[in-house]
Amino acid sequence: MARGTGGRRHLCGIWTAWTEAASASDAVADIARAIGTLALSQIVAFFSADYDPEILAGAMATRFPGVPVAGCSMSGGIAPAGGLDRGLVVIAFPAERFRIVSTVLDAIDHLDVERTASAVRALRRTLDPVDPCREAGARAAGGRFALSLIDGLANAEETVVSAIAWALDGIPIVGGSAGDDLRFRDAVLLHGGRIHRKAAVLVLVETDFPFEIFKSDNFEPTRTKFVVTASDSERRTIHELNAEPAAREYAMAIGLDPEGLSPMSFAAYPLAVKVGGEYYCRSIRRMNEDGSLSFFCAIDEGVVLTLAEPRDIVASTRTELARLDTAVGGVDLIIGFECVLRRLDAESRQVGHGIADLYRRYNVVGFETFGEQYRAMHLNQTFTGIAIGKGLSASAVTAS
Repeated sequence: MARGTGGRRHLCGIWTAWTEAASASDAVADIARAIGTLALSQIVAFFSADYDPEILAGAMATRFPGVPVAGCSMSGGIAPAGGLDRGLVVIAFPAERFRIVSTVLDAIDHLDVERTASAVRALRRTLDPVDPCREAGARAAGGRFALSLIDGLANAEETVVSAIAWALDGIPIVGGSAGDDLRFRDAVLLHGGRIHRKAAVLVLVETDFPFEIFKSDNFEPTRTKFVVTASDSERRTIHELNAEPAAREYAMAIGLDPEGLSPMSFAAYPLAVKVGGEYYCRSIRRMNEDGSLSFFCAIDEGVVLTLAEPRDIVASTRTELARLDTAVGGVDLIIGFECVLRRLDAESRQVGHGIADLYRRYNVVGFETFGEQYRAMHLNQTFTGIAIGKGLSASAVTAS
């Protein structure tokens, strides 16, 4: 196997595998050797933007015939052995105790909300028991959660995740926006052996293992406020803050010259919006030549943004992972979606190793994103995901 390749079977039966192989075909070969021949219900894959996605899709279909594969391009991978700057990360769900269905939602940049909701409801119904007499027992024995993978360059996450959450009717959803490192040129989705752009993939999982979704961030609001006075919400671009050029006003607030703004600046000093009494980060993607700022989230005129300052990212992450460990009776693995700016901020503060140690301890597997989804919200600069416990849920034991 190539350097940086590995595989691990978790107590719940899920296999995770990863590789830093240089080519898509070599990467899939490494993963196939790590996992072996198993009865699988679904593969979820996160892959380097450097790979040829068509070659990757073909290799996955050849190496794992008959197994549904869903995935997306990433801006870095997270594996139980540590972070990957490039490569392929795979989560292979066993057929035993995991019932999984998935679908692709195309043309999300012109989303038909009613049609999307109908597709999600139809997908949800495919997991319902065929025999109505078994319905009560089936629902007692298993719980459901959903994973969303959304093109992070289609500027549509808010609408997509809102429509999905509405149609899921209480089934918890978490996910991430596909990226391409920090090139902002081409993010791709994989589903049904085909590559999709301007699309989203929804994976619906039913299992009798305990689980809990979560979100974690490490910022708190300051007293510095900005009012968005000129913006283009479709392009996620703010032209003016407080009736001044956006980049200049933001740079002055954090004590920098506009020419000194960089991804590291944006990672260290995100902006936040208050929704329902809670603050959510709205991260800056880049500064444009005209002095405007492009964001990872849509922001309308009139919105009040608050400058946020960092807390101890290692301590806040440790607290949340310890809470999850208690909640699910011992974490077996965590499927995680982490903003690429959060990683950059940890590295710039020289605490990336502390985060990596925590992720290894709790078997975190996932990818670095252009945005995160949590329930009906699209977020930035957070770590979201789902923790799966080591043992069967109490209702499952009772039912069996």
